[in-house]
Amino acid sequence: MTATDILLSDLGDDGVLRLTLNDVARRNALSEAMLGALGTSIAEAGQNPAVRVIILAANGPAFCAGHDLKEMTAGRTGADGGKMYFASVMSMCSGVMQGIVNCPKPVIAEVTGVATAAGCQLVASCDLAVAADTAQFSTPGVHIGLFCSTPMVALSRNVSAKYAMEMLLTGDMTPATRAAEMGLVNRAVPEDMLQDATLNMARKIASKSSMTLATGKRAFYAQREMPLAEAYDYASQVMVDNMLARDAEEGIGAFIEKRAPQWQDV
Repeated sequence: MTATDILLSDLGDDGVLRLTLNDVARRNALSEAMLGALGTSIAEAGQNPAVRVIILAANGPAFCAGHDLKEMTAGRTGADGGKMYFASVMSMCSGVMQGIVNCPKPVIAEVTGVATAAGCQLVASCDLAVAADTAQFSTPGVHIGLFCSTPMVALSRNVSAKYAMEMLLTGDMTPATRAAEMGLVNRAVPEDMLQDATLNMARKIASKSSMTLATGKRAFYAQREMPLAEAYDYASQVMVDNMLARDAEEGIGAFIEKRAPQWQDV
């Protein structure tokens, strides 16, 4: 199975790119091949002006089962017991997660089935997430003596400390409705309505200026790591620069003149 086979790509006329995890036999595990394909696709989409929003979906009963543990176990055969291999895979996975956050295009997870361990991390790394009400989430590493430390990074930036620690310490499955209450996903909808709900959200966002979306996404993640005063100074400068942009002038003018804006994405 090639990288193209395990990650399907479909770009619509509306600017919505649908990336579909398709390694069903391995429950869409984040193998080296999947991480490579996903990282490349996200990076390319970020540079493609035809792409306005990305939906990350999956085929099969699992959205993503996390790392491929058989592949990871095979990595132990090195002279160092797998230390360099494990470090390489963790670095590759962390790079993909950060690539999603740093991508200038909004990324929406469309979740069916289970999202476990690094699969849960993948959902938490996306800007938005819509789940089928039958979906489930967990960070189950504690069951096998492996704390979900890297999934913890994304999870703890999406839900409160108590919720994150409960998931990390128990490894229990969290139903989609509970995940929505916790803030891990935006909403849980009936499974037969999932694609429409996700696509409606994506198209609504895709109708905005891509310059504005990229500016806002970058600023959101930057400011939340700053102290309050520094965050306001930073955000104020972002607003000044944004106000000077062509699309801001057009958007404000269109609002005043009661007409639809004509975006140029600059």
